[in-house]
Amino acid sequence: MSRIAVVLFNLGGPDGPEAVRPFLANLFSDPAIIGLPGLVRRPLANLIAARRETAAQANYALMGGGSPLLPETRAQAEALAAALKQARPDDEIGVFIAMRYWNPLTEQTAAEVADFAPDEVVLLPLYPQFSTTTTESSLKRWREAYRGPGRDHVVCCYPRAEGWTAAQAGAIRARLDQAGAAPVRVLFSAHGVPEQIISRRGDPYQEQVEATAAALAEALGLVDWQVCYQSRVGPLKWLGPSTAEAIRQAGADGVGVVVAPIAFVSEHVETLVELDIEYGELAHRLGVTPYLRAPAVGVSAAFIETLVGAVETALGRAGAAPYGPGCSGRWAACPFQANCPEEAA
Repeated sequence: MSRIAVVLFNLGGPDGPEAVRPFLANLFSDPAIIGLPGLVRRPLANLIAARRETAAQANYALMGGGSPLLPETRAQAEALAAALKQARPDDEIGVFIAMRYWNPLTEQTAAEVADFAPDEVVLLPLYPQFSTTTTESSLKRWREAYRGPGRDHVVCCYPRAEGWTAAQAGAIRARLDQAGAAPVRVLFSAHGVPEQIISRRGDPYQEQVEATAAALAEALGLVDWQVCYQSRVGPLKWLGPSTAEAIRQAGADGVGVVVAPIAFVSEHVETLVELDIEYGELAHRLGVTPYLRAPAVGVSAAFIETLVGAVETALGRAGAAPYGPGCSGRWAACPFQANCPEEAA
């Protein structure tokens, strides 16, 4: 019998209005988000948080005052724990949640995992596509915080894992059926990042997002589809086109849209407010109809099966590796290529 700790990483979200400012301060204090020296970055993060607090609180008020991300992640953790118990009945398995910017913060979870005293630790991000701003940042904080036992096994990404794409394809297909005979374009919307993160850091995120979209387009037999990016902040040039621009283009082309959040596994402010409300209102003003949004995969059976497969595969190897196909190109930030350059070639 082995004691296995599975740690699920996500960004986290404020659980009430009073948590919005410290959540934002934690977010913008991350050097992976703002790459300035700490003496400059921390005061700047506090300033940004103060300026954005009221607007962000208004968005979270539309969801009842706080983010649903943690409850949804807990549901995924419970589903994964049940599936792993069935798959590995002779092992003692604990599934833990480590959030990057709000509770349960990584430091708290690291202490809980240390108390569990595992033989093996599987680090499993709930970010299907690898980025220095998400997976790498979460792993870095974990390594700074964790002082307990256990051999590490890292799942760096799973952009084209079979169950992940099957879960998404099912959600999109349901919305295409809802659209009926109306002409629609599928917009694969991912959280954006500044272009310099790709060009300067060698971050594979854009390639992996596009790989996810291409796999889904093939599975669904799509002819009219596009990758776009949402949630831009700040003055830097971000990956494009933006989701808003893609909706405007659909209006100009006289087609409706089905929006699929292909970089999110749970519902939160980017889906429930940005996609459903803000972009829904934009589509209405532009006469883009129908405007339909596929749900995040949540606890769909196919997605939970992907997480189970990722854990099982990770336990059979050391180091960091993707579950399913990972990067196609060569990327300086890819942890698998850094550790296993010959296998990644």
